[in-house]
Amino acid sequence: MKVYHGKVLSVNARDEVFSWLVEDGGRIVFVGGELPERYAGAPRVELGERALIPPFADTHQHFASFSAFNAGLNVMEAESNEEILSMVDRFAADCPNKTLIAFGASPYSVRERRLVSRAELDRVTHGKPLFLVKYDGHACVVNTALLRKLPKKVASLRGWHPDTGEMNQEAFFAVSDFITNAISPLELLRDMQLAADFEAAKGIGLIHTVSGVGFPMDLDVSMETWFARSLQSGLQLRVFPQSMEVKTALRRGLPRIGGCFACALDGCFGSQDAAMNAPYASDPSNSGVLYYTDEQVTDFCKKANRAGLQIEMHAIGDRAFDQAARALRAALDDFPRTDHRHGIIHACLPTEEGMAICRDYAVQLPMQIAFDNWRQEPQEYTGALLGAERNAALNPVRSFLELGCTVSFGSDAPCTSPDPVVWLYKAVNHSNPSQRVSIREALRMATYNGYRTSFDETERGSLEPGKLADMAILSRDPYETDPAKLSELKVEGLILGGEPYRKQSQSVPAAVLRGMFSRNRA
Repeated sequence: MKVYHGKVLSVNARDEVFSWLVEDGGRIVFVGGELPERYAGAPRVELGERALIPPFADTHQHFASFSAFNAGLNVMEAESNEEILSMVDRFAADCPNKTLIAFGASPYSVRERRLVSRAELDRVTHGKPLFLVKYDGHACVVNTALLRKLPKKVASLRGWHPDTGEMNQEAFFAVSDFITNAISPLELLRDMQLAADFEAAKGIGLIHTVSGVGFPMDLDVSMETWFARSLQSGLQLRVFPQSMEVKTALRRGLPRIGGCFACALDGCFGSQDAAMNAPYASDPSNSGVLYYTDEQVTDFCKKANRAGLQIEMHAIGDRAFDQAARALRAALDDFPRTDHRHGIIHACLPTEEGMAICRDYAVQLPMQIAFDNWRQEPQEYTGALLGAERNAALNPVRSFLELGCTVSFGSDAPCTSPDPVVWLYKAVNHSNPSQRVSIREALRMATYNGYRTSFDETERGSLEPGKLADMAILSRDPYETDPAKLSELKVEGLILGGEPYRKQSQSVPAAVLRGMFSRNRA
């Protein structure tokens, strides 16, 4: 038994703040304003200026990809292509791996205002193949050594640009599949253990991962499922197979399906292939790309909905958002379900029609508020790309909230680092003042709503008697923090099942065996 005294932000239905919380046997047994006498002698933790909150939930990320990139080279903070090339040079010289993996190149956050090229990378990669993924996770640059290794079929795909080395759309997905198959599963699983520890240090207790990027027979989906079931210290991982084949989820006993890649309905702003209802302001001849017909998406949604699966799909542009919303409506009209919790990921540029469908059909939104005025995609860029009106309409968290929709936050890692403090800051200080939310609303989106999104709210997500004693400790009370200083908050601890989080310690083979035979949720 342990007693916590100080600011206890429950994030319950009434958003109550208490002074006391008592944990016993891994469960919360009491929260309130006065400590009952029966608990007076229990060991006590004085919070002081700190605050106890539910753990954060990251409701959309590519966990395996983040794990690999987290162990590789991140060039996201580079201020110039010259700096990127210098970083790659050092990495190539020191890295023992046969293929180099790097992440974070952007043409919008470097002085040159262009993407680094294949020819430039050739000069600094020491003859090793290099896979340099753009910040948005939907395109890459390859050097000549990797270009020569790619299957011949890649050259026939949309998005193939061997002159610059940039690959996007279907060509990018094919290159990504090729690289994924070159990574040792044991190496990837160890990287995943390190990534789990990294995210726990950020106060994250629940991760939603979209899985499936090209392993034969969807081995990566199986690996992430086993990994999820093997996790120690109470950390939770929920796996969404990125597939339009319902059997991919059902064969593994997973109750959900969707994500990006195979479940992406369009591209992204960074590659100017997000599907738009009107042409890009920067290019009147371009309205982006829809990867599937309306009939294909609707057929998938109907099959998955009838199979009892929870569905999520990637939609960045307004045309893709409409396609997702209409397909989900058609599926639920075909086979009504009262608590499906289907979702549209990103929802960066929704339409009034699509938002009304989300309201009427209880479609939830795992949004990436970290994209708001993002360094890798700043407002001056998105403004030139979309025009002032559409630029002001991006990431409308307040509008969804006022409709009564469930909004949660995710990092889309590795596109942004999984850092929930950033989500709180960005939501409260949205670049469009009309879309700002209160810190109480933002904390609910980052905690309880995320747990609700995957049907975890009965056990986790708020600090209430009977629930698991899953908690995070913040350096101070966010409710009493100046909105401009929310980014200064620090996570000082993660407690899961009443115990401080301990790093993943089992060997990779032991973790795989444990996961294969465990009945833990995934």
